[in-house]
Amino acid sequence: MSFADLGLSDELLQAITAKGYDTPTPIQAQAIPSVLMMRDLIAIAQTGTGKTASFVLPMIDILAHGRRRAMMPRSLILEPTRELAAQVAENFEAYGKNHDLKMALLIGGVQMGDQVKALNEGVDVLIATPGRLMDLFERGKILLTGCDLLVIDEADRMLDMGFIPDIETICSKLPASRQTLLFSATMPPPIKKLADKFLSNPKSIEVARPASNNTNIAQHKVLVDSRKKREALRYLLQNDNVSTAMIFANRKTTVRELNKSLQRHGFQSGEIHGDMDQSARIAELDRFKDGKINILVCSDVAARGLDIKGVSHVFNFDTPWHPDDYVHRIGRTGRAGATGRAFTLVGKEDLEAIENVEKLTGGAIPLYKIEAEAAEERPARESRPRREERAPREERSEKPRRERAPKADKAEATDKAPRAAREERAPREDRAPRAEPRAESRPRRSEPSEPPSKPGEWNGPVPGFPGISAL
Repeated sequence: MSFADLGLSDELLQAITAKGYDTPTPIQAQAIPSVLMMRDLIAIAQTGTGKTASFVLPMIDILAHGRRRAMMPRSLILEPTRELAAQVAENFEAYGKNHDLKMALLIGGVQMGDQVKALNEGVDVLIATPGRLMDLFERGKILLTGCDLLVIDEADRMLDMGFIPDIETICSKLPASRQTLLFSATMPPPIKKLADKFLSNPKSIEVARPASNNTNIAQHKVLVDSRKKREALRYLLQNDNVSTAMIFANRKTTVRELNKSLQRHGFQSGEIHGDMDQSARIAELDRFKDGKINILVCSDVAARGLDIKGVSHVFNFDTPWHPDDYVHRIGRTGRAGATGRAFTLVGKEDLEAIENVEKLTGGAIPLYKIEAEAAEERPARESRPRREERAPREERSEKPRRERAPKADKAEATDKAPRAAREERAPREDRAPRAEPRAESRPRRSEPSEPPSKPGEWNGPVPGFPGISAL
């Protein structure tokens, strides 16, 4: 099947060809005809399956017929994050270049002035995050009564971020006769309830089991001492043919510290997290896309939906707290038929989380051992022999104690010095300070040190991991 078989216009087919695509993905092949027929749609598809184009392409042809009006967008796409909204806007610009359509992007972190100006001029498609849309609506800057097509993208992510009440409010402001498309990677009960309330006789499409694994991604877990995670990560980055990589951590502070550590070790890395303003986040993403850096350290703000071509590896520096986030994180690689590799560093504190991930994905993640290789990269320091292994005290010196020069001899020599010579010396307070401190008579004995543990070394049994030992 080709895109021409889906009923798209010639102008749109030219834009698709210019992008280098000729065959639709399964979600696109099933969704596009239904959208063109003005059906409501529920589409369940894991990330990386091409679902953005499955609603962008038919929307362009639908919106090609009609007239825009000031402050009244003709269609609305809701996205959970600024990055996803910006990415959808890029898709509209690329695929809609042969159509006379106007688009506005409503996201936080940027000035409202240009957004309000675009709305006043009239737009065909409005791409927005719920928070900024509600803000402008409450200010009276936008009317939703002319919106005939609504897309709720990444619905399960909307649920996680607490946007469901805002979405319900927005849906209530739209015309009841509109067409509604809902896309989600999973279908938890609150999303099912939302769909039942606001969609009319929808067609359901499911191209993969919710939260299933992408077979194009080779997945591994690495059992490692939590204190050795950075060392294990650096080893993998240097030894697994990494071209571009995204590294995910659970906390924003971890993202910042890990990026600084990688840069100190000579890696070309950047960071993106929720504490950065929108312009800084976009600039960092652009540096990654343009190849100026090849490693991007992220919090989960970047885990879903970002379509960055050529990501060869994903590393979970922390096992995600929510199992669903694991699927979305590793989905940044192995996209559009390409292959990828995903490594999860599992410390002692991550054991419960990785078990929950494996329950969700339906199988154990293969164990990847790096003990031997990492030991070759950074050999352990030789430790001094244990106390009990040292020679007895009397055997350490080849000379008997009586043959050593006694300290008393020096004292006697001093006492025999002429008194006049001693009296010629300057008083104590007038003497020049010694150039070097007096050495101690005997060196201190250093405590024997244990050899440092190697990455991935475990010292006891772990429940739920046959054959694996705990830290």
